[in-house]
Amino acid sequence: MGEVKGAEQLRATGERIDALLDASGSGGVVARERAEELVRLVADLYGAGLERILDITYDAGQLTDEVLAALAADDLVASLLLVHGLHPYDVGQRVEQALESVRPYLGSHGGDVELLEVSDEGTVRLRLLGSCDGCPSSSVTLKLAVEGAIETAAPEITRIEVEDAEPSGAQTLIPISSLRSRLDEAPGTTASWEPLPGLSDLSAGAIRTVDVSGTMVLVCRLGDELFAYADRCARCEGSLDGAALSRRLGAVVGEAVLRCPACRAHYDVRRAGACLDDETLHLIPVPLLTDGGVTSVAVATPVPS
Repeated sequence: MGEVKGAEQLRATGERIDALLDASGSGGVVARERAEELVRLVADLYGAGLERILDITYDAGQLTDEVLAALAADDLVASLLLVHGLHPYDVGQRVEQALESVRPYLGSHGGDVELLEVSDEGTVRLRLLGSCDGCPSSSVTLKLAVEGAIETAAPEITRIEVEDAEPSGAQTLIPISSLRSRLDEAPGTTASWEPLPGLSDLSAGAIRTVDVSGTMVLVCRLGDELFAYADRCARCEGSLDGAALSRRLGAVVGEAVLRCPACRAHYDVRRAGACLDDETLHLIPVPLLTDGGVTSVAVATPVPS
């Protein structure tokens, strides 16, 4: 929880700096230019200080691989190192680490991702592997998880090129700004990763609906794995609160079917919420990641005014 709080404080500080710079503009162009110069000089000063700390630690023989890894793993420190060009890992390594962090989530939806290239122009080329057995929203869900991880680890990336592993070999160019479109449909909202509360006592085979920043999310635990879906039945459009999990006759251990409490529609939890009664219907998967013991989901949240 400390890392999450630190990241939130960092974002809040950045937003406050932007707000103060905007406010300085009311005093005219000269006032804004002076404020921007002040911020730039302070940032340069602290950047030089960070660089000296790393040099001194290295000269003392204390800047080991383990220490570098610990610095890079801290969200606040890593962000400062990135700003000043001091991060110990290059952009390719950071993108690969970001992909590694989301692979458990991709695997839970029957997919995987392969890094093909990171260009000098800031374009990442990926190949999505596997599938969610025909779920129409699977590719959007996978790309949301991948995009969020890459944006955090390598903010200098400007474009992601995704190649689906299909016989046609078709490619889709996806600007960073467009990948969140499914979560940004409502005016005045943006997509963000929000901690998922109250899961410590969720036992295997249990279901719970959780309010995450105003969005109702249905969470299922199958063994050690968590699955999250929007709390809405695809057939009757009612809430899934009170839904039950069961195993299909003849299915292997670990497979689970979720039954809507209202219309009795059945959905395959592991196959991205595919409806077993109507192949044209499916639940809406919600991107879910666990990092450092904190489980978060990607939901639409209000844009700060």
